[in-house]
Amino acid sequence: MTTKSQAVLNWIDERFPLTSSIKGHLTEYYAPKNFNFWYFFGSLALLVLVIQILTGIFLVMHYKPDASLNASGVPIAFASVEYIMREVPGGWLIRYLHSTGASAFFVVVYLHMFRGLLYGSYRKPRELIWIFGTLIFLVLMAEAFMGYLLPWGQMSFWGAQVIVNLFSAIPVIGPDLSLVIRGDYVVSDATLNRFFSFHVIAVPLVLIGLVAAHIVALHEVGSNNPDGVEIKKKKDATGKPLDGIPFHPYYTVKDIVGVVAFLFFFSAVVFFAPEGGGYFLEFNNFIPADPLKTPPHIAPVWYFTPFYSILRAVTYPLFGLDAKFWGVVAMGASVIIIAFLPWLDRSPVKSIRYKGPIFKMALVIFVISFFILGYLGVLPPTPGRTLVSQICSVIYFAFFLLMPWYSKLDKCKPEPERVNFK
Repeated sequence: MTTKSQAVLNWIDERFPLTSSIKGHLTEYYAPKNFNFWYFFGSLALLVLVIQILTGIFLVMHYKPDASLNASGVPIAFASVEYIMREVPGGWLIRYLHSTGASAFFVVVYLHMFRGLLYGSYRKPRELIWIFGTLIFLVLMAEAFMGYLLPWGQMSFWGAQVIVNLFSAIPVIGPDLSLVIRGDYVVSDATLNRFFSFHVIAVPLVLIGLVAAHIVALHEVGSNNPDGVEIKKKKDATGKPLDGIPFHPYYTVKDIVGVVAFLFFFSAVVFFAPEGGGYFLEFNNFIPADPLKTPPHIAPVWYFTPFYSILRAVTYPLFGLDAKFWGVVAMGASVIIIAFLPWLDRSPVKSIRYKGPIFKMALVIFVISFFILGYLGVLPPTPGRTLVSQICSVIYFAFFLLMPWYSKLDKCKPEPERVNFK
């Protein structure tokens, strides 16, 4: 580094901790040597967040959150999306990047969470990291739901109508709460405007703050690894972990490889199948919203469907409260219970590599039931499908609620002292 460059850097460091931040989070942040494929998805989630923010900024330049009808009898919000797609140079690409990015976000986040389940990334001392991650997931769901309404198509309109009406099932405060969320007695222009405000300003700020807290907490306690071994326990004479390497350049280069592979598949979807077979963009969302015409089947986007199935699985009233209320409770509990994993898992080891057959079998059954719930959520309910969703919902909650017992009873292998590379 030249003298002038060093002088500029010194000037910045006197006023902002640039060098120390780079050292703390990149060049001198020691990560385990044995990261594998599953550790790509954290950085990919950050990449997709950047894509969503950048594409969202460009979409906001042309989008109009107005539910009133134009001279052609088409809602202005819907017409503005069509304008972006047809008239704005490159607008179709930016819109498809954003819509596909929403699904990609949940794909990488679900895989990131699954990696945490595999290797016990929620265990001590990473409880706070996991709680921040669960909050990110909740906020991400809120962000996606509010953005889903903005195109003002048939499915987004009626999907929002159904979901918001669920809040009315809450005793005493439910009807007033639904009214506050909608801003009107029905989903209308007021709803569109407040969802737009939350989607582009309030919720992203919360999301970015939680992501920052998630990363800071991670770098404070250190990253987990496939063996579940704490690398900070074994250090050399200089205080550097024996089983660790600097994050930069080793893992920055490795993550770039993951980014290239991800962008290959992401671009293939954007250019050749942006609707994702009707799962990413439904057919009904290419039709302007019509409050007087209800679609034959209303279903949320695919990443909400497992929890939507849990909601629909509750069909019996209890304690004088109707099934709709308990369905909302079950849906909320199915997300919140994830945050309690650090205290539910009583296994003496972290990683699935060393856990016994009971936990492995429980995890396999849990994943299968989650996929079944997701599939059933996009289909119209029938008595048979409702029964299957009820069984899968019981399995979903049993995985968490029975974990303190089966994780303690499981016959585990001893954890190694040092990481290995198998």
